[in-house]
Amino acid sequence: MEHGKKEYRLVLPVPMFHSDHNIWAVLKNCIGKELSKITMPVVFNEPLSFLQRMAEYMEYAHLLRIAAQQEDPTTRLQYVIGFAVSALASNWERLGKPFNPLLGETYELEREEFRIVCEQVSHHPPVSAFHAESDDWTFHGSIHPKLKFWGKSVEIQPKGTVTVEFPKLKEAYTWTNVNCCVHNIIMGKMWMEQCGTMEIVSHLSGYRANLTFKQAGESSKNLHRVEGYIANKSKQKLFYIYGKWTEFIKCSNYAAYEEYMKDSSHKIKDQRSKSPNDSPSHTSKKMLQKFNSLKVSTFRSQNSTQETEESDEPDECPKSDTGFFMDIPNSTTIWKVNPRPPQSADYYQFTEFAMSLNELEHDMKNVLCPTDSRLRPDIRKLEQGDIDGAAIEKTRLEEKQRDANKHRKCKNATQWTSRWFKQEINPYTQQEDWISNGNYWKRQYLEDLDIF
Repeated sequence: MEHGKKEYRLVLPVPMFHSDHNIWAVLKNCIGKELSKITMPVVFNEPLSFLQRMAEYMEYAHLLRIAAQQEDPTTRLQYVIGFAVSALASNWERLGKPFNPLLGETYELEREEFRIVCEQVSHHPPVSAFHAESDDWTFHGSIHPKLKFWGKSVEIQPKGTVTVEFPKLKEAYTWTNVNCCVHNIIMGKMWMEQCGTMEIVSHLSGYRANLTFKQAGESSKNLHRVEGYIANKSKQKLFYIYGKWTEFIKCSNYAAYEEYMKDSSHKIKDQRSKSPNDSPSHTSKKMLQKFNSLKVSTFRSQNSTQETEESDEPDECPKSDTGFFMDIPNSTTIWKVNPRPPQSADYYQFTEFAMSLNELEHDMKNVLCPTDSRLRPDIRKLEQGDIDGAAIEKTRLEEKQRDANKHRKCKNATQWTSRWFKQEINPYTQQEDWISNGNYWKRQYLEDLDIF
């Protein structure tokens, strides 16, 4: 820790409870359904609300400060890319489910680099909005997470657009996050991967970053891999981006990348020409293996009622390469992950940043909004190791929320309106979005709002 920098806790009050609860008993009737509507036992939760998970986006907020200091727009975009990818790093091995926020629930966090406020602004559909700010930037958006169960895996789709603005530069960037898939829900060791395409757009310069989060594949060689490029308005590729969303992101001049790939392909050809494995018998064996795997996959697709992708899903948890096959000369490291605390596995695989999110510091109760996630009794009890108490409180809060929703449907009842966000058109995407009304930090709370 730097001298004078505030210190936060590095462990939770008690280690996590390791449950042998059968998740299949809960999920077997949910294939193809949206899981946000399914009540899950508290043993599957981690002691954080989804609002607090959203706040984890800010662990590497310093990258936005660095971005704001860059005069060159392509360099600025590189640091925005680093920030966008870094937000996903804390997800690795985090298999506990965050608590669904209650309507009107809030979460605030103030750190040296930023402050952020989050609010659950809608219940049906569930929508969580956030607004973070510093002297040099603002970062805001709303997430409507959709979870679906596909037989052996759960897919999480983080619907919604996020926006970074640099007011002094009059520049803004927008993007949507990629999907997350948790494998081996029923048997074997659960593991997760981020998959899909992320496009980050600069609405001033017209520069775009196109990033592909790769699936692990059969050999797991692509596990965690991210690659992509930065292009100008004419779609000319200027920079190559590569790395792993769990570890680092690097950037190289695109011409240097092409030169590197050309040299690499020559080396591979030379190795193959010297390899005894290029004999006709070896080639025939490889073709036969491919033919047999094709027959098996065809048989599965004709005789399985599950999703086609599920038949190809590996049963084992893939192992990550400690090395990385690509290291282009003169590359710039944009972002590198912080190491997790050594005892992280005993505390829900939390990062050092996550460990502090539910910490109720001295005198904080006198300042916090009464709807803050830190004050939720079910999350608090789970953090303290009281599983039964957490389950009772979780059920009570869910029933209380259902009763409140029923009451609002009555004639002449006061309808719910968000306190800290309002629905407006995002000027950059021209889509409806939840924008901060700027009132939260005035700390004028409604005392009569009781959701806990």
